Amino acid sequence: MAGFFSQLKAGLTKTRQNFVQRVEELLTGRRKIDEELYEELEEVLIGADVGFKTSIELVNHLRQEVKARKISESDQLTGILTEKILEILGEEKPLFFSASGPSIFLVVGVNGVGKTTTIGKLAGRLKKDGKRIILAAGDTFRAAAIDQLEIWGERAGVEVIKQKEGADPAAVAYDAIHAAKSRNVDVVIMDTAGRLHNKVNLMEELRKVKRVIQREIPGAPHEVLLVLDATTGQNALQQAKMFKDVADVTGIILTKLDGTAKGGVVLGIQGEIKIPVKWIGIGEGVDDLRPFVPRDFAAALFDRPEEGIT
Repeated sequence: MAGFFSQLKAGLTKTRQNFVQRVEELLTGRRKIDEELYEELEEVLIGADVGFKTSIELVNHLRQEVKARKISESDQLTGILTEKILEILGEEKPLFFSASGPSIFLVVGVNGVGKTTTIGKLAGRLKKDGKRIILAAGDTFRAAAIDQLEIWGERAGVEVIKQKEGADPAAVAYDAIHAAKSRNVDVVIMDTAGRLHNKVNLMEELRKVKRVIQREIPGAPHEVLLVLDATTGQNALQQAKMFKDVADVTGIILTKLDGTAKGGVVLGIQGEIKIPVKWIGIGEGVDDLRPFVPRDFAAALFDRPEEGIT
């Protein structure tokens, strides 16, 4: 696990430079706490892809604490800001598994975020944890998506339920659930077509898929996981807003955190959208997709390994 912490820390280097170091330079480089300082801090936070609303919230919190604690030195603000960031990140939110019968995970997101690849990696990780997995090729609009999922299924050693290109995704969901029930499978992970907010027909189709799932397994899907690409920064935040209402998203998988300067978007997602980040990707390998542990993320971001995993 210590190796993973080192990898996480290395992956967050650009985010740390674009976010934490710039904040620290601002707050320790001057002594007077005034409105100009607050405005500059807001600019740094927004520029680090924390998001407008969350950035304003963080700065307002500082204002309140400065007044309440009668703080006069700007270098004292770093600790207060860190406390608030940890509060926004919250506690770890593991995936929810059904107590009986198969757990159904519906995976959504726009094209190009690595959705199908993420499904394959998640299947591999859960299988290593002893779960019996079936993948459902619900992105029937692209033959390449079905082929890609089959490749990942082979790599992970799990079965893929599919139909031909252009088939009804709801029918694929039906087949996958019945296969899972008959084979005593623990988890069904279902791919979906990349959806945009202006593709009304695709959104309606997603609702149809969910109706079929709920009819076959009351209370399902147990997770609706939105895959976001961290390198897109504010676009990822906008996608989270878009999917929150139409898909009833329960958790986010944030990919490509390694090597991007836009990792601050985690704060925007947690602070503004109020959807927990449940897993993160910090590399190309199967094992580079991991559960999101806020304490470890913060320790790596602020370069405080003693507070993270050991």
